[in-house]
Amino acid sequence: MSSDTASAASTTADKPSTGTLESLNPATGDPVGEVTTITSDQVQGIVDEVAAVQPAWAQLSAADRAGYIERTAAILLERLDDIARLLTAEQGKPISESYTMELLPSIDALRWIAREGPKILKDEKVSFPQALFKTKSSKIRFQPIGVVGVIAPWNYPWTIPIQEIAIALICGNGIVLKPASLTPLLGEEIQRAFEDAGVPQGLIRTVHGGGRIGDALTKSSAGKIFFTGSVPVGYKVGEECARLMKGCVLELGGKDPMIVLEDAKLDFAAAGAVWGSFANAGQTCAGIERIYARNEIADRFTAHLVRGAGELKVGDPTEVDTAIGPMVSGDQYDLVCELVDDAIANGAERLCGGPVEVDGFPGKFIAPTVLTGVNHDMRIMKEEIFGPVVTVMKVSSDEEALELANDSEFGLGASVWTGDRQRGERIGDQIETGMVWINDHMFTHGACQCAWGGVKDSGLGHSHSRFGFYECVELKLITYERGLARNFWWHPYDQTLSDAVRSSAKLLYGKGGERIEGLKNGAAPLLKVSRRVMRRDD
Repeated sequence: MSSDTASAASTTADKPSTGTLESLNPATGDPVGEVTTITSDQVQGIVDEVAAVQPAWAQLSAADRAGYIERTAAILLERLDDIARLLTAEQGKPISESYTMELLPSIDALRWIAREGPKILKDEKVSFPQALFKTKSSKIRFQPIGVVGVIAPWNYPWTIPIQEIAIALICGNGIVLKPASLTPLLGEEIQRAFEDAGVPQGLIRTVHGGGRIGDALTKSSAGKIFFTGSVPVGYKVGEECARLMKGCVLELGGKDPMIVLEDAKLDFAAAGAVWGSFANAGQTCAGIERIYARNEIADRFTAHLVRGAGELKVGDPTEVDTAIGPMVSGDQYDLVCELVDDAIANGAERLCGGPVEVDGFPGKFIAPTVLTGVNHDMRIMKEEIFGPVVTVMKVSSDEEALELANDSEFGLGASVWTGDRQRGERIGDQIETGMVWINDHMFTHGACQCAWGGVKDSGLGHSHSRFGFYECVELKLITYERGLARNFWWHPYDQTLSDAVRSSAKLLYGKGGERIEGLKNGAAPLLKVSRRVMRRDD
């Protein structure tokens, strides 16, 4: 992801706190609201205050905590339109996407978390098939970490943090949320929704103040950090957490490839490419940025893609038929234009799109852009674009497509488009990413039961699914011994024990003659050890 809490609001991150942070509408430039900022030396005190509230919350059963998550989902449904308007005003995404890509997935996720959470968090019984341990029982218990820090991004300022928070909450944790400085009001609204559902006051705290606040949260006593943002800042978060011997989940950049095979349904694949490349104005870490199309169908596919891109309306994000809203900031706009201009200067051809002006809106807009004639020496094929731009390259074989798809420092998601499921899965298995979709792209971010995470520079750990739950707990093994006999490996150590152990190894793990030999040579020492372990001195 090209921007994050620390770097997206560079205008505020390195300045002393002024006490307030103003949120501006990226389409109009008008103020949306403001929040109170804090200084970095206040962060630890807030973490301590959350830590004081959290133990009482942890004492509730997972089922009881699930009730609060369920009520939060109901509140989101009641406030659906108000939150959608706030999302569009503060982040700039089209109002239709505020519903489809943020709010509906969040409600569904909270309901899934509430329904499945108690089952996922139930003590897990561990069996002992070993004859030596038949008197013992064991279980794995999932215990809260304590305080979890969530450093959220601006591109999906609602669905990313609210799902991470909900899972951390049902696991028994308290939360300190650091929203992106470009979308602070949404962070406040998330906290308000949970508290209005009855979550104890003080269990969730939202803090503002630029990148230095995220840095202070990472360095605080919070037991784990969830960070979504840029690769450089992600590395710093990971290094700091490692120094403090605590965990982190990092969702960083993406450079998702799309492989289109000659047997794909071209109109269907092109429609998927249009959405996967240009949704949220391309400001999506798992958005399609690189398309590798087989020679046999590349020209026809590209024609479908260009036609679909040209049909998307760029403009007022509050109108329901708008598909492309403004770039979130001037800095993001400049970065996208720089990458496109560099590619064109080095031989790429722009088939459609580019910067556009929208009457009555001073915001920065870019029409959906398709580039051909690109190669992997260009910056645009290496760096994350994070805008409504996609590149298309022709390939002569599946092997060439795979080689190019894997020629990236990123490894978040990828998609393969084909009429042959087995072929698609075979290729998908060889793509170096955390997620592969066949004949679709990135939809599983809206399905909380599916794990979400990448490899290489795209991040560390997972959110969503039961694996996201495991990121929010400490695993504790608890065993019970009935005390019917002493363990045979206890003292005293002597020749009898040594002979019995060697014989036991052959009896338990040997074959045929080995077992017969173990029984023949070990009967006497085994009998002596058995009497010893059964001895009662009281």
